[in-house]
Amino acid sequence: MAVVERIQRLFDEIPVRGTLHAVDLADGREVALGADEQVVIASIFKIVLVLEFCRQVHAGQLDPTERVLIRAADRLGGWGTAGCADDLEISLRDLAYFAMSVSDNTAADLLLHRIGRDTPALLAAELGLDRTRVLGGPRQLLESMLADVGARDSAEFAAIYPTLTREQVAGMRVFQPEHTTASTARDITRLLTMIWQDTAGTPAACAATRDLLRHQMFWTRIAAGFPDEVRVASKTGTLPGLHMEAGVVEYPDGGRYALAIFARTDELGARRIDVDLAMSRASRLAVDALRAEAPQPN
Repeated sequence: MAVVERIQRLFDEIPVRGTLHAVDLADGREVALGADEQVVIASIFKIVLVLEFCRQVHAGQLDPTERVLIRAADRLGGWGTAGCADDLEISLRDLAYFAMSVSDNTAADLLLHRIGRDTPALLAAELGLDRTRVLGGPRQLLESMLADVGARDSAEFAAIYPTLTREQVAGMRVFQPEHTTASTARDITRLLTMIWQDTAGTPAACAATRDLLRHQMFWTRIAAGFPDEVRVASKTGTLPGLHMEAGVVEYPDGGRYALAIFARTDELGARRIDVDLAMSRASRLAVDALRAEAPQPN
């Protein structure tokens, strides 16, 4: 059975609607399933954000040690600094670290404010990511969610959300690729390929971005499909019913494979270990296929 059919059967068993693109960085061979379908990318957007931050740092436009004060009004909820009870001061480079390592939305929003709200969209265009649309950052995403349900603040949203029907939730703009930050699996692997091949910026900026991607703490999706000696540098994205991850798998023998995988369920939960592990198995199937078909040296 062809690997794409095996991956589709894996998705069907959950069931999820999945798209995937995997590419061998050495020669461009690929495994593709719905790779050109427009999808919501949620926090995977932070790869573009942090890449632009690293570009500005290594161009001398930003001092990475510049301090930022995070106050209560800056907190957007979620992991990292958003959970702090008190104001705290942090450097720009540590904002980038938290945005990538634990997908800190507050850190990402403040970093976006510092590098310029429009620069991630401009960077995507510069890199030729024609199917990628960046509409603001975490704060804009939250504001659209509040507006769509008529909530004045996050506390009111938390009270309203459980009362919504599945159809009402699905109608929110954050779940619709045409109305929120979106891309395709192929565009995302192209971005990763450029970062790993030092063509998304200076070699120093690309190396710094790779290093930050290697600090992600979440491992139940792509990384769970590979043994410990295989290094995975990646970024997750999650919304109710949407599970996604993009990254590069690096083998000790030098093999490197960019992956982008997106799964959408009818159930609107965010904690679906069965979905995560199906994503890990699909990722391993795709990479194993690329490795099995790799040209042999003469």
